[in-house]
Amino acid sequence: MSEHATPLAHQFEEPVQQQEAATLGMWIFLATEVLLFGGLFLAYIIYREQAPLAFSEASGKTMLVPGTINTAILLLSSYFVANAVHLTALGRRREVVLLLLEAILLAMAFLIIKGFEYHHKIEEGLFPGANFHFAGTQARGVQMFFVLYFAMTGLHALHVAVGATILGVCAVKILFSRYPARLATMVDVSGLYWHFVDLVWVFLFPLFYLISHRS
Repeated sequence: MSEHATPLAHQFEEPVQQQEAATLGMWIFLATEVLLFGGLFLAYIIYREQAPLAFSEASGKTMLVPGTINTAILLLSSYFVANAVHLTALGRRREVVLLLLEAILLAMAFLIIKGFEYHHKIEEGLFPGANFHFAGTQARGVQMFFVLYFAMTGLHALHVAVGATILGVCAVKILFSRYPARLATMVDVSGLYWHFVDLVWVFLFPLFYLISHRS
């Protein structure tokens, strides 16, 4: 088997068929993830229609600067992962590992900033529950905003952590593989997952951080 040939599982006749099957499997999995987040986005739309003023007021309580920084972090991480996918096929082990590690570090930075935001919201009494406190006539709608905020961004943060773990596994396997180019399919499908995670944040960011800033 050549250096660049992907190891062929017994159920496949050729490497191209195996790669297409892996990619299709990831797309099917991502479709289920779309359904998961889609239900939450639908809930957001329904409750925002019922309490638009409360949602706008609550959005003003989010931390725009950290949210913007996190958006830039994830977009940059996607750039690194896309380059890693390309270079893996060329067998350039060192560059791929460095790119994946950079993406993982950015993911960790994202989670740290998100944790800081959560801590700040809890300190302000904006975590939904018995200790929730908001001085204003829109308290009920504001609390629903933060129910969705913590649920949706928390679920997304979990996906970031899972994605970073997957990238870490890819980096370790490539580091110790004799023929890193053979792992191109694994890195490719992992990259698809990471790009999906980033895309979800692109929708979450304006919904939670920007609606109070529109003209």
